[in-house]
Amino acid sequence: MRRLLLGLILAAAAALAAANVKLYLKEGGYQLVREYEVKSDRVRFYSVERGAWEEIPLELVDLDRTKREQSDRKQTLEAETKVLAEEDRVERQIQDEIAKIPQNPGAYYLENDKAVRIKAAESTVRTSKGRSVLGALSPIPVVPGKGTVELQGKKSLNIIRNPEQEFYLQLSTEERFGIVRLTPKGGVRIVENITIIPISKEVVEEPTEVEIFRKQLTPDGLYKIWPMQPLTPGEYAVVQFTPGKLNIQVWDFSVEPVNKK
Repeated sequence: MRRLLLGLILAAAAALAAANVKLYLKEGGYQLVREYEVKSDRVRFYSVERGAWEEIPLELVDLDRTKREQSDRKQTLEAETKVLAEEDRVERQIQDEIAKIPQNPGAYYLENDKAVRIKAAESTVRTSKGRSVLGALSPIPVVPGKGTVELQGKKSLNIIRNPEQEFYLQLSTEERFGIVRLTPKGGVRIVENITIIPISKEVVEEPTEVEIFRKQLTPDGLYKIWPMQPLTPGEYAVVQFTPGKLNIQVWDFSVEPVNKK
């Protein structure tokens, strides 16, 4: 549809450019003509106003100004055409990109032009009372104090070689999202520190967030995100959460440098 619209716009612009040329006169004013030609010492033109071919002495016509305006008009049309073509190219590229990403909620990245799904990790909450599995749909009961949200294992099984990797996140609900750096500690990776305030039971979450660019690709919650600065080697995760609800969803990955031989 957009390509058809672009074609119609360009055709209309070309038709408009081909019609209604201003044939300027040296004494001032102009004749509005459909086309003209110089024949020896005269200029023959088709008058738009009178709908007929006419002639006028060449010495009365400001031919330089007429040609200059035609040239400027052509350049303007070419520039507008280039902008429209580039917008169409970018739009088609975005649509091709969207078509490669599954509609199922989750985190993905492209590898060899194909979508790779990152498996959601199982998070646990560790407090002074012990450890509990964190469920996105049914958060665990909270008790006052400090704790951590953790992933088991020192290292993710999902290896990323590109430190500027772009990720695609299809949201399940409208929530906050981003990339966080994980902190390895013992046999786990800490996703975030948490503080549960007594009485109010308010949860303060403190993830180490990475500054990212984000772009919404579809109205139903498909986003592309990528780091503002190349990621240094280490443990990371794409996350989706509602602050203070302790319902964080985690898609972990490890950034490793490319081996140079």
